[in-house]
Amino acid sequence: MAQRTRIGHYIGGEHEAGGDRVGPVFNPATGEQSHDVALASADDVRRAVQVAQDAARAWRETPLAKRADAMFRLRHLLTQHQDELARIVTSEHGKVVSDAAGEVSRGLENVEFATGLLTHLKGDRSEQVARGVDVHQVRQPLGVVACITPFNFPVMVPLWMISTAIAAGNTVVLKPSERDPSAALRLAELFAEAGLPPGVLNVVNGDKEAVDELLDNPTVQAISFVGSTPVAKSVYERAASNGKRVQALGGAKNHMVVMPDADLDAAADAAVSAAYGSAGERCMAVSVLVAVGDIGDDLVDRIRDRVSRLTVGDGTDPASEMGPLITADARERVTSYVAGAADEGATVVVDGREQQFDGDGFFIGVSLVDQVKPGMKVYDDEIFGPVLSVVRVPSYDEAVALVNASDFANGVAIFTRDGKTARAFEFDIEVGMVGVNVPIPVPIGAYSFGGWKQSLFGDTHIYGPESFDFYTRRKVVTTRWPDPSESQINLGFPTH
Repeated sequence: MAQRTRIGHYIGGEHEAGGDRVGPVFNPATGEQSHDVALASADDVRRAVQVAQDAARAWRETPLAKRADAMFRLRHLLTQHQDELARIVTSEHGKVVSDAAGEVSRGLENVEFATGLLTHLKGDRSEQVARGVDVHQVRQPLGVVACITPFNFPVMVPLWMISTAIAAGNTVVLKPSERDPSAALRLAELFAEAGLPPGVLNVVNGDKEAVDELLDNPTVQAISFVGSTPVAKSVYERAASNGKRVQALGGAKNHMVVMPDADLDAAADAAVSAAYGSAGERCMAVSVLVAVGDIGDDLVDRIRDRVSRLTVGDGTDPASEMGPLITADARERVTSYVAGAADEGATVVVDGREQQFDGDGFFIGVSLVDQVKPGMKVYDDEIFGPVLSVVRVPSYDEAVALVNASDFANGVAIFTRDGKTARAFEFDIEVGMVGVNVPIPVPIGAYSFGGWKQSLFGDTHIYGPESFDFYTRRKVVTTRWPDPSESQINLGFPTH
């Protein structure tokens, strides 16, 4: 076994080894521990926050055009290093390289949106609101903000947050997932190469101790978080109680409704792609297929046929369509849901536990579970693995009621050839992101990403226009330049 390397922190433009407390980072395809990652103490985090605070004034004073230049250079560098970043992701997350490269591309969209910061940060002005009085409004950065990102998108989600935060004039402390931290450190290097001054972007690796310090530290003005619903709720409550702005994105249980008039081959292709891509470790993965009317048997047969031809293997192998799960614990968790589905009365059509793999990687085959109903754990819980449940309902109305009854409301899709049905679905459904014949409706960078209900805690969605709202606060200035002869005492309430 090769000697393990150590992954540390990036603070003030310098790499640091970190302290004695470390955690494991694995290569999911082999099951071997490839790195030790330093787990920051509260003191480490406080120092990173102070470095960010020390850099905040100068970065805020940096002209907008120079900030935009840095974003343009960053875009160029990310494009140049897309394959490198993708391979870093694959080595620690496990997803296939092509999928990881797609992740970089989607993160790049937000960098492109951030290059337009001169427009996004534009203020307003009204003259002569009263005699000789003008009012103008400006957007100003918050100061130091913290971004806490998940393991499943170690490039895309950080870029969704830090690009806008930095473009808006803030300085950032990024706490990536300790399971696959290397991509965040490489991003920090590319930001520096793009012209970012030391201290504007800092990366601290760590666990709950690091997160708690970010949530409690009075210098940190805002928290951006993506993770499971229980943790998102806890992060929101703790940070908000400390007076911080919070956007905390939680879990999901995304439904894909297939109407009787849909192209069933297209629907089956979409369901397989959206359910099993990245081994189901996506917050926008389709995890529940809702078959409306009498199409259930036909649709399940088509999906089963496609599943039998999927290639699961090492993400670096171009032949692989799906890689391993990120840890052995994740595999055991997914296995338990498949094992329990039959006991709850569901039918396991394809059992991913039966597929055999060589070596010690964290592989599992894909599972297809039919006759699933609300109340079953396989339906209610976010499994975060390659498991697709099929629920059968007799009508459109019951499909809508099923989706709207879920506590999660991240994404949903409908497959139909009827425009009237699609329009009604868009109107009726209580979910934040909706796809019509699009199984994973992640918006482009010019729109914002976010769900409803237990999928989002806070008022603001992530990236896009709402992100600039989140990372800035408005200041309104009322101005009057009176002639000295006009000065007088007036205790009445000011009027026009």
